[in-house]
Amino acid sequence: MDPAASPYGLNRTLTLTEPLLLDSGAKLAPLDIAYESYGTLNADKSNAILICHALTGDQFVASAHPMTGKGGWWTRMVGEGKPVDPARHFILCINVLSGCMGSSGPSSINPATGKPWGMDFPVITIRDMVRAQARLLDHLGIDQLHAVIGGSMGGMQALSWAATYPQRARAAVIIASTARHSAQNIAFHEVGRQAIMADPRWRGGAYYDDGDAPSSGLAVARMAAHITYLSEAGLTEKFGRRLQDRDAKSFGFDADFQVESYLRYQGIAFVDRFDANSYLYITRAMDYFDLAEEYGGRLADAFKGSPTRFCLVSFDSDWLYPTAESRNIVHALNAAGAPVSFVELSSPFGHDAFLLEAPEMNRIVDGFLRAGE
Repeated sequence: MDPAASPYGLNRTLTLTEPLLLDSGAKLAPLDIAYESYGTLNADKSNAILICHALTGDQFVASAHPMTGKGGWWTRMVGEGKPVDPARHFILCINVLSGCMGSSGPSSINPATGKPWGMDFPVITIRDMVRAQARLLDHLGIDQLHAVIGGSMGGMQALSWAATYPQRARAAVIIASTARHSAQNIAFHEVGRQAIMADPRWRGGAYYDDGDAPSSGLAVARMAAHITYLSEAGLTEKFGRRLQDRDAKSFGFDADFQVESYLRYQGIAFVDRFDANSYLYITRAMDYFDLAEEYGGRLADAFKGSPTRFCLVSFDSDWLYPTAESRNIVHALNAAGAPVSFVELSSPFGHDAFLLEAPEMNRIVDGFLRAGE
């Protein structure tokens, strides 16, 4: 079947033999790119939209996850009657390079050994992820995207798309994101990585043969990261200091408080669908991300002469990538003369607001996309 005429929710994996040159200087071959597509590419191939996923996401943006059975992670944005609609758009979502849902990564097979790469997989960057995505578009014959859209790490990819391939993205929507990882961001990721590597079952990343993965360390990493996705107001409203299934404190170390039980659940559920080594690689790629550094230290130079239209959205309770980070990007785009619209939305849900019910965000994205059609 021609992948450019795929039906709703088609999951595919493309294998390319030509080596991909990475920012580290390493070459990766063969290259597997796993992706999900929705809708139909029109005759002039002008209606393609790329959705870029965040750290713990995957290509199943609007369809059931094959491992958990849960619905897509952004069905509030993607679907019939939504801003990104398969009736109007050909929608692609690609599992990032170093991911664990079919794209080349530490859990995929190293052709030199016939075994999983593990920690022999080359360290990658956000720009490497984008280069791999561009390879898929080349294969599909898509020269230019109607838009590239992403929240959080997906927004980093959208920014990198606009900087690396300015002629290939007519529009970019960047939600709750940043142009570089701060020291605080890096610090939280390092806690998670150390939790994984301190798990005795990690074994230097060589845990695939017996399937005994470092799930305890990965669960702790997920718990620590999940705190950064929330807001104090949201946690207080949802949990406060309420006890979990008990009338009094246990004077022990069980989950006395509801918030403790919630975080433990998040950690346990995560290890069923994510690879610990992939978590190491993807967080490292995010930590390396500094778009200004890639362009001589001046962020505006990343967008000099760019024909791309930009839309940025931030949330007032997001302390992981606060509004100031989006404003820095807007100022750089203004300095570069690039067309940009920006809005800060109010939400009690912190960084995760972009994944939750946000009618105003949907209205903004829908209007922005339609203005370019």
